[in-house]
Amino acid sequence: MREPNYCAPGYPLLARGERARRRALNEERKHRDRQIRQRRLAQRQRVDRGRRKLTSIVPRAPRWRPGILARRRRRRLAVFAAVIAAVCLVSWPLLPDWGSRILILVGLVLVAPLAWVLVN
Repeated sequence: MREPNYCAPGYPLLARGERARRRALNEERKHRDRQIRQRRLAQRQRVDRGRRKLTSIVPRAPRWRPGILARRRRRRLAVFAAVIAAVCLVSWPLLPDWGSRILILVGLVLVAPLAWVLVN
């Protein structure tokens, strides 16, 4: 006859109920891991849903618009920005005090949108 605590060779002798306790611990750990995975999946799905909702409302514009008119507009804007930068660079060393330098800078920032509208 077998002893009540018999185990296969190579395995430690388990106390009564030890196997059931370990099985319960393993099941509990698996259940906890499953819940964590489900929470992470739900969070990822919420983020994806929000991202899809946002991108459906606001379409993603291409970085560069193709076409001749867009190219002309980009070139005109680049020339306009270069002129503003040139005015700043030329006036900066010529003006002795900081007050006049800041006045030129603020004036250019305020006048630039108006000039852009008038040029276009």
